[in-house]
Amino acid sequence: MNYHWNWGIFLQQVSSSDETFLQWMLIGLGWTVAVSLTAWVIALVMGSIMGTLRTVPDRRLVLIGTAWVETFRNVPILVQLFVWFFVLPEFLPQDLAMWVKQDMPFKEFLTASIALGLFTSARVAEQVRAGIQSLSRGQRNAGLALGFTLPQTFRYVILPMAFRIIIPPLTSEFMNTFKNSSVAFAIGVWDLTFVSRQMVEETGGQVIETLAAATLLYFICAMAANRLMRFIESRTRVPGLIIAH
Repeated sequence: MNYHWNWGIFLQQVSSSDETFLQWMLIGLGWTVAVSLTAWVIALVMGSIMGTLRTVPDRRLVLIGTAWVETFRNVPILVQLFVWFFVLPEFLPQDLAMWVKQDMPFKEFLTASIALGLFTSARVAEQVRAGIQSLSRGQRNAGLALGFTLPQTFRYVILPMAFRIIIPPLTSEFMNTFKNSSVAFAIGVWDLTFVSRQMVEETGGQVIETLAAATLLYFICAMAANRLMRFIESRTRVPGLIIAH
């Protein structure tokens, strides 16, 4: 194999700045974590709302939840990212469109976070719906019998139990958020993937070292997310829970 190995490349200074390549990678890691966590908050909030709507008696609300899930689940994340970044501003009023295109702060970061968050929210919604439907109907009836309204029953009775049940599948979605954040480089977010591409060009082709470091950092992020969710699961598990319909 005719390849010049150089693992010390990470301690070398970038020719175009005062930073080392290791600092570049850590900056990329920071933006990856920021995009992923912001997207996860959006996904959890919107996914919980839409998943709940799919289980209520009102068919109009069910249709809204279903349309949301089918739209964001069936369109590739990269296509959604481009739609949010390039297409949506063209449909805004002229002044607002110019502000979004030229003056909007953190435009790339916000666009990537929203696109990834809404894409993931469709998958979270399905997990929430499944968790709610796995519970006995008696819990909903008991809440209504105590004088709760339907929204109060969901808030205080159904959702707290449903979320405890669906933490394991949510763990996978949380990990996927970190991995899917790699598409953010396509619109210029300075994430790990973007930095890796820049580093390969700056170093003149140290591909293996660069991609190995990026892979390791993505792995660490995913494992940290896994351990965090496992900790939450262990603290919220309902002992002796038996799911019945």
